[in-house]
Amino acid sequence: MILYPAMDLMDGRCVRLAQGRFDDATIYSDDPAASLADFVRAGASWAHIVDLDGARAGEPRQHELIASLAKCSPLKLQVAGGFRTSQQISRMLEAGVGRVVIGSLAVKDPAKVQDFLAEFGGDRITLALDVNIVDGIPMVATAGWTETSRQSLWDVAAFYPDARHLLVTDISRDGMMTGFNRDLLSEVVERLPELAVQASGGVANIDDLRGLPTAGAIIGRALWEGKIKLEEALELDRA
Repeated sequence: MILYPAMDLMDGRCVRLAQGRFDDATIYSDDPAASLADFVRAGASWAHIVDLDGARAGEPRQHELIASLAKCSPLKLQVAGGFRTSQQISRMLEAGVGRVVIGSLAVKDPAKVQDFLAEFGGDRITLALDVNIVDGIPMVATAGWTETSRQSLWDVAAFYPDARHLLVTDISRDGMMTGFNRDLLSEVVERLPELAVQASGGVANIDDLRGLPTAGAIIGRALWEGKIKLEEALELDRA
């Protein structure tokens, strides 16, 4: 399992949101490059970076900053937020980013995202489906979690037979440190065995990482608030 320490960027600063609420942000660092360097010293190989301003605007806001981070960091970066065109994706990949995350667009314009997968390959694109559980069904949210679509996770995933990576977030748990939704993650892994699934939303302590069925896990608020030491989490991953 790959562990992805997460860095959410707002106005060039590292923050975390509670359940995706932009009016409930905690600022942790004014120096993203220094924070990435801390991840490197801890032994991480990947990091997950989100342009929150871009996610909210639906277009790039901090891609210049992220491109500069990719060029100066030895980490492989998985980046999200505001990607809408092939040119935007190309620029990030050329800057050295490992994978680009496509979220709401995967729901709103599947034909375009299918083209992205065909152009760049499934190993360079991560589909991110953020869900609300409605009557036991994971319904996909869009527009920075401000809208819930009428499509389930299963409906959307069916559009993408060429996808290789899927990041799943239970919105009700994100930033709340209440633990992963293991029932959801187990169902996703069972129903979509062809995808390398990443768990996101709710990790509170190192025990939440034990026995996960997924290929990867995002660590956010718990890391920034010292509830998890990245070095220890990475040792667990290697055990």
